[in-house]
Amino acid sequence: MTHSKASITGVYGYVPDYILTNAELEKMVDTNDEWIVSRTGIKERHILKGEGKGSSHMGAEAVKGLLQKTNTSPQEIDLLICATTTPDFVFPCTANLICDMVGIRNVGSFDIQAACSGFLYALTMGSQFIETGKYKKVIVVGADKMSAIVDYTDRTTCILFGDGAGAVLLEADETGYGVLDTLIRSDGAGQPFLNQKGGGSRFPPSHETIEKRMHYVYQDGPQVFKFAVKNMADISAEIMERNNLKGDDVAWLVPHQANKRIIEATAHRMGVGMNKVMLNIHKYGNTTAATIPLCLWDYESQLNKGDNLILAAFGGGFTWAATYVKWAYDTEQS
Repeated sequence: MTHSKASITGVYGYVPDYILTNAELEKMVDTNDEWIVSRTGIKERHILKGEGKGSSHMGAEAVKGLLQKTNTSPQEIDLLICATTTPDFVFPCTANLICDMVGIRNVGSFDIQAACSGFLYALTMGSQFIETGKYKKVIVVGADKMSAIVDYTDRTTCILFGDGAGAVLLEADETGYGVLDTLIRSDGAGQPFLNQKGGGSRFPPSHETIEKRMHYVYQDGPQVFKFAVKNMADISAEIMERNNLKGDDVAWLVPHQANKRIIEATAHRMGVGMNKVMLNIHKYGNTTAATIPLCLWDYESQLNKGDNLILAAFGGGFTWAATYVKWAYDTEQS
């Protein structure tokens, strides 16, 4: 009996229309374009505008596009998982809201919070529902409105983040394609270095938490950089070793888009040239759980059936993950 794997059979992304450039940030904080680009690789990022709009609105746009693109009706979906660090509400979960917006009814839907590694955590879980035969069609979404928790007076963090969403459709494959292996890791000792202190059960919203600016992203940049370089590179190398892959066997590295220097270090550790690395950080910045599906969306036309992809991420918590995917389809050229 052939063991089914979960294949990605479609991908779609969404970013808001409004673009926040480095030039505009120069007017807001003490920074400049050369400094931002040389240290991060970011030139611009998209920001969601409009009262009452949250991560679910971007996630819904990505899912709508995915359903249309793959000729899939909402009634065919068995499960939807949303990876997000910026849910619309404490509850209900953002996945519930996305399902309602796109007409997906009476199915399981839930959120996963693993910061920037969230999409790979969600992809791992969604794949298992396919592999067991429990479900036939699962959607995995990564969506984050990071502008909602960014302090635009803090030049160390406001330059990094953007808003966006991406979604993939998972279906069973018995021919050797799909999500072939995954590794997920975490270390809670990293909490002091990258967090949002206010708003949870430990420090509920209050006048004091607001005055102390505890509801924004806090990052100890040097510490995060050190841990990210090591762990994202190490776990990518580990999954290659587990699957007897060399640098030449990898068609694409699909890294979380946090910092171009971290991405370069990961590619070097894997023995993969930068010509085989998906990069879109320059135009989107760090969209947290959305970065990897947005990369797949941007580069889909360059993917070929059978390509070996290594997806890698590192996030607050700390969390980190790597996934080995054998791409399942050739993109139709219009």
